Amino acid sequence: MRALVLCVLATSALAGEPLRYLALGDSFTCGTGSPPELSFPSQLKRALSKKGVEVKLENVAVNGYSTNEVIDRELEALERFKPDTVTLAIGANDIVRHDDLDAYRKNLKTIFKAINAVKPRRVYVLPQPDWSQSPVSEGFGDRSAIRARIEVYNAILAEESKVAGATYLDLFPQFVEQAKKGLIAPDGLHPSSRAYAAWAEALIPKFAP
Repeated sequence: MRALVLCVLATSALAGEPLRYLALGDSFTCGTGSPPELSFPSQLKRALSKKGVEVKLENVAVNGYSTNEVIDRELEALERFKPDTVTLAIGANDIVRHDDLDAYRKNLKTIFKAINAVKPRRVYVLPQPDWSQSPVSEGFGDRSAIRARIEVYNAILAEESKVAGATYLDLFPQFVEQAKKGLIAPDGLHPSSRAYAAWAEALIPKFAP
C-alpha cells in the first residue's frame, strides 16, 4: 500500500453511449498484487460487456493513497471525465499513516461533496477488506487491533455514504471469508485476483440489474 503506483486504465466505447465509470480509491481499487487488468473495476467492465453493457472505465486509484491524496490528486477526474457512475473505496492508508477519525470523516465529506457536484447517477462505496488477516499485516501492528480499526473506519465510511446519498455496499462479511480462505496476492497483503473477481461479481447486479 505504500509504493505509489498509478493505475489509470481508460477504455473506449465499442458502440452507442457507454456507461462512464470512474473508480476512486487506493490499492484495493488499483488492483495492487495483481496486474491492473485484474483489478475489480477492470474485471467488472469485462463482465458487463458480456452482458451487453458497454463501459468506459477510468480507474484513477493509486497504491498508497489515503483520503488526503484522493482529494488532492484524484478528484480532478470528476470534472474532466464526467462519470455517470462512481465507486469509492478508501481508508486503509488513513489507518496506516494517520489514524485520525475526525480527519477521515472530514475528508470523506469533502470527497462526497465533490462527487455529488458532478451529479452522477450512481455512487457505490465499498468497505476496506479485512487486511488484518493478510500474512504481512503484523508489520502494521497487532492483528486484532488492526481489525478493530478497520471496522471503525468502515462504519464511518458507511455513515458518511448515507449522509451523502451514496450506496454503501456492505461486502465486508464476504471480504472476511475471502481472507480466511487465503485469497491473498503474492505480496502477502492485498486480495488476490480471484478475490477481486468476486468483488466484481457482487457489483454486476448494481450496474446491470
